[in-house]
Amino acid sequence: MSENTKIQNTLFGEPADTLKEKKIAVLLSGGVDSSVVVYELVSRGLHPDCFYIKIGPEEKEEWDCNSEEDMEMATSVARKYGCNLEVIDCHKEYWSQVTKYTMDKVRAGLTPNPDVMCNRLIKFGAFDEKRGHDYDLIATGHYAQTEWIDGKKWLTTSPDPVKDQTDFLAQIYQWQLKKAIFPIGHYIKDEVRQIAEREHLINAKRKDSQGICFLGNIDYNEYVRRYLGEQPGDIIELESGKRIGEHRGLWFHTIGQRKGLGLGGGPWFVVKKDVDKNILYVSHGYDPATAYKSDFPIHAFDFLTEGVTELPKRVTFKIRHTPDYHPATVEQKPDDGNSFIIHSDERIHGVAPGQFCVVYDENHHRCFGSGEIGVV
Repeated sequence: MSENTKIQNTLFGEPADTLKEKKIAVLLSGGVDSSVVVYELVSRGLHPDCFYIKIGPEEKEEWDCNSEEDMEMATSVARKYGCNLEVIDCHKEYWSQVTKYTMDKVRAGLTPNPDVMCNRLIKFGAFDEKRGHDYDLIATGHYAQTEWIDGKKWLTTSPDPVKDQTDFLAQIYQWQLKKAIFPIGHYIKDEVRQIAEREHLINAKRKDSQGICFLGNIDYNEYVRRYLGEQPGDIIELESGKRIGEHRGLWFHTIGQRKGLGLGGGPWFVVKKDVDKNILYVSHGYDPATAYKSDFPIHAFDFLTEGVTELPKRVTFKIRHTPDYHPATVEQKPDDGNSFIIHSDERIHGVAPGQFCVVYDENHHRCFGSGEIGVV
């Protein structure tokens, strides 16, 4: 697409001449990325309001959450730049929506992504209902960018291939994308750290958070165990049909998993689940067809950009948060504009039903959106 189709003179993906007229809310988590967002806005003469979204569990002692430290960091940064800081309690919404989504999926033997749904339902959802509706734009510390092309707002990738987070944003609604800005999306992570250190931010050297958006130090399996408990069943070698062990619950395992199976004589890979019989099938990987897929369906595709309703024939895609993009051909299913079959040019390891397949253009620059992988 030619450059002259893009809006010229933009700042953070928005027309620069109108940005100062916009009311901007910053979702300030206490981490270094969202803190540098505040700096980026204020240093350009903008005056955002900051919001700390409270979504952590109530049982702080039991769950060992980082929320108190996060709040201290957020307060320090907001004060440094003279911004208002307000705490927005989305605890109930998180546990009634994102947790329900997660548990419903794992109970059905699927592989959910709570972080993806947290962006849709909480950061750009529940927050907008509570306070965000008073603002024109919502700024976050995601490594992603936006571009206006032919009058349409696109989600585009960050120059940092390792940190790029467009895959975590690929389920937000079209109206949410239109309100979103990502002021650090044009940087790589090292540059953000350098800005934080130069500005003497309190969290300049703080480690990045890992895992699910709010869990902090909480183990994911403990999170699942709390709500679903355990349901022991057989582990069977796919090729031989031989029982070789016992699992504690299918929901603790995902297709393509290699570690944490507790089996000797490995490596072993999870290749299949039988939810009705509560059987976990594993393989040494003797037959690549059991562990690798090149063709798989996706459904309920969520197009990010308003006015875009079709995928090109040739795309790139990813099914997990890695720097790798896979080239593929897309086939639309008859009579369903939101269901497709991905024909990957190469076999992909660990294609798991329930995961999101995020689709990009051939240059993996513009993100079209994502759909949920169906049963392969």
